[in-house]
Amino acid sequence: MPPVKPLKRKELTHYLKKFGFEGPYSGGKHQFMIRSDKTIVIPNPHVGDIGREFLKKILKQASINLTEWEKL
Repeated sequence: MPPVKPLKRKELTHYLKKFGFEGPYSGGKHQFMIRSDKTIVIPNPHVGDIGREFLKKILKQASINLTEWEKL
C-alpha cells in the first residue's frame, strides 16, 4: 500500500476495495462506497490528485488507520 501521499481517485477506490468496500455507487452529487455498516463518500473525478490531508479525512471516515493503510 502506498504511504499517505497524493493519489488519483481510481487508486483510492482500488485500495478501498482491498479493505472490503464495494462500489463506487452513484448517489446525489458524489459517489459512495459501502462496507457492511460503513458508507463513505468519495470525491468526484477531477484533474488533480486527492491531497494528503483530504486522504487522511477519507481514511478516518472509513475507520482505516494510517498503519493499516501502509501495510496492505
